[in-house]
Amino acid sequence: MSTYLLEISYIIASVSFIIGLKRMSHPEKARNGNIMATTGMGLAVFLTILFHDSVGINNPNLIYILVAILFGSVSGWFIAKKAAMTAMPQLVSFYNGMGGICAALISLIELPHYINNADFNGNMNTGFMLAVLLGLIIGSVSFSGSIIAWAKLDGRMGDIRSKTMSTINLIILVGLLGSVFYIMSMSPEPGKAHVFWSVLAPIIYILFACALIYGILFVLPIGGADMPVVISLLNSFTGLAAAMGGFLYGNLAMLTGGILVGSAGTILTILMCKAMNRSLLNVIIGAFGGSSKSNKANDGERSYKEMSIADAGVLLSYSSKVSIVPGYGLAVAQAQQVCKNLSSLLEEKGVDVSFAIHPVAGRMPGHMNVLLAEADVSYDKLVEMDDANSEMNNTDVLIVVGANDVVNPAAYEDDSSPIYGMPVIKALDAKNVIVIKRSMNPGYAGIDNDLFYRENTHMMFGDAKDVLQSINNEIKLN
Repeated sequence: MSTYLLEISYIIASVSFIIGLKRMSHPEKARNGNIMATTGMGLAVFLTILFHDSVGINNPNLIYILVAILFGSVSGWFIAKKAAMTAMPQLVSFYNGMGGICAALISLIELPHYINNADFNGNMNTGFMLAVLLGLIIGSVSFSGSIIAWAKLDGRMGDIRSKTMSTINLIILVGLLGSVFYIMSMSPEPGKAHVFWSVLAPIIYILFACALIYGILFVLPIGGADMPVVISLLNSFTGLAAAMGGFLYGNLAMLTGGILVGSAGTILTILMCKAMNRSLLNVIIGAFGGSSKSNKANDGERSYKEMSIADAGVLLSYSSKVSIVPGYGLAVAQAQQVCKNLSSLLEEKGVDVSFAIHPVAGRMPGHMNVLLAEADVSYDKLVEMDDANSEMNNTDVLIVVGANDVVNPAAYEDDSSPIYGMPVIKALDAKNVIVIKRSMNPGYAGIDNDLFYRENTHMMFGDAKDVLQSINNEIKLN
């Protein structure tokens, strides 16, 4: 009876994952979807502790299991509660790395257990061994790569590039794959499991170390606007590693959860690459971003025009159509609520207001959607890039709040620019452009933005929250 209950709980958990993931596709339902998926996993964990043969309420190690669960739950809650919205990309990378190392440790623990307790007849269970080795490698790469991504996103580490790094990475990758084939071809002698493990153990730990090194070297040179793609890719790695754990244990909940995370992360990675008009291989070995400069950015001194708060208030108050492009600067200033207030004030005056969302704005996929949803911005106000561009000629004022690379016309005007070919929001097509940013410093991709010097563009410098609040106050007077 207990076995049936356990299997039913895994089915329920799997269904809750699928429904929860579906609900996360809409901001208004995302919270409930998250709660649903979490509840399903909680049910699976609880019933596993009660009924699984390897655990059970009489297990002497149960107290350690419960303490570990409590410690992890409380720690995770406090870390997430303390993290600012601007630190969400770092938090996602960190948690993703924890999932990766868990999958890798499962492989390290289960492999010797399997070998030392199996009754070999000269052959290994190839399916089990493949799942173990893939879980070990993919989980390790995800862990070390995610930690490096966290450090870079948090400003603790810069981009490190070398012409030989791609070659080194390729050599390590070939070595990892070659080791998998070599181990799979090994044939233990019957009755000599301990001898076989003494030979295999050094290879496994070297494989573990090389996978960790590969994860580090793989992420080190990647910077600029490619980080959202890297986060998505590492997320898919963790999902695949977790799925390998599901194969090892024959656990439907782990398998379903891992497949969903892996497939969703892979699809998101492909969409991010498409949004940047770049192949995944180009992202990994191209190292786009950082110190690259557009040729047009060096054509001597150029002037820009500033706009006063009063002029901005009047221009916006008497416009018919206004579009807002949010960027990472909006997140840094925590200006999403003030931005929402601006849209409400303009709508009261009969102005049509929308938010033009670039798919890679911010530091992780969907970053701007999350910020605006937090401020209760209606989902139908969020317009995807292609739709926003089709309406740009009819836009009276385009407000760029803390965005840079995603509105840079060099992407379609300057074939010498590192971002040339990347789909962007065509801000130049708007009748008037107001850019709110702290300074004229380049964006995350490290290149100058020709938009700032165009005739229809006006700059407003300062903290986005303060500038927007001042504009709101001015609009109330008009």
